[in-house]
Amino acid sequence: MSGPLAGVMVLDLTRVLSGPYCTMMLADLGARVIKVEPPGGDDSRHFPPRTGGDSAYFMAFNRGKESIALDLTAPADRAIFERLLTTADVMVENFRPGVLDKLGYGPAVLAERWPTLILASLSGFGQTGPDRGRMAYDLLIQAMGGVMSLTGEEGGGPARVGTSLVDIGSGMFLWPGILAALVERRGGAPARRVEVAMLDSQVAMLEHAMMRAQAGDPPQRLGARFPTASPVDAYRTADGALVLACPMPRHFAAAAAVLGHPEWVDDPRFVDNAARLANQAALKAAIEAVMRERTTAHWDAAFAAAGVPCGPVRNMADLLADPQLTAREMLLPMAGFRVAGNPMKLSGLAAPDAASAPTLDQHRAALLAEFGA
Repeated sequence: MSGPLAGVMVLDLTRVLSGPYCTMMLADLGARVIKVEPPGGDDSRHFPPRTGGDSAYFMAFNRGKESIALDLTAPADRAIFERLLTTADVMVENFRPGVLDKLGYGPAVLAERWPTLILASLSGFGQTGPDRGRMAYDLLIQAMGGVMSLTGEEGGGPARVGTSLVDIGSGMFLWPGILAALVERRGGAPARRVEVAMLDSQVAMLEHAMMRAQAGDPPQRLGARFPTASPVDAYRTADGALVLACPMPRHFAAAAAVLGHPEWVDDPRFVDNAARLANQAALKAAIEAVMRERTTAHWDAAFAAAGVPCGPVRNMADLLADPQLTAREMLLPMAGFRVAGNPMKLSGLAAPDAASAPTLDQHRAALLAEFGA
């Protein structure tokens, strides 16, 4: 493997999304990631959509890994697993707290038998606290972590963010912790345990909502509207919608000129940000009355040329046709699909091979031969 993590060996006991996303990032950076799956495979191998006989969902988050299927309750497979542990630098798992102990590979056992091994754990609520044993899925954490109280149309009910925000976010928090532990261990320090909770990750991404709630201004669902600046919203056009982001007076002045209403900057209702927030419904109606006369493409070009931050509201088909993403190697081909590339761009490091996800137990013979198990 090439890349800055070449020579690092990771045992990946994770499944579905949060953990596999974390270990995929490590593989993209050159780590050798051996996916240790139960005999039936990672649950996500059975998720739609499919390409041929394989799950495109699984393939999208497990590129660059090797696979071996092991039953960690069977003595023969445990012996194989322990040979892998002897060589590994990192073990990543996303079992519920306590499962590793039941398998006989709890933190104390690992620290005693394999003292240089970094144990990285991802769970719903963390390894400590009264909720540590609760089951968790992305949607549950979006609900319990407060984000569903912020998401949706104004006056509407709870809404899920349209992607698995918590799964991806917690995986993104875990792998930098692993890198930090690796750097520290190479300096001679003992191996650490790294752990991330999905709930903690969601709370860390709440931005200013927590402060506003404590300042007596509890945030509410606002649709696409931003709570502290106006106009910052999605506005309907003749054929779709365009987001305008005008947090600064110069942005609003430029937008008003593009819309043919430079007098808005002196209108008492819109004269400053506080006034625009107080009259945001009237301002949105005035903006949309003009923008509905022309297409999204027209307004996008006009506002961009005037220095107004803007962007069209695109669907997935639009996104997959974006030349900017193609130029950035963010749309990688994979057996009839295109999947997201790695947003980290390191000079000299090639884009990952999106079609390199392993079949179940694909590397068993090679790994047994290599590790003498």
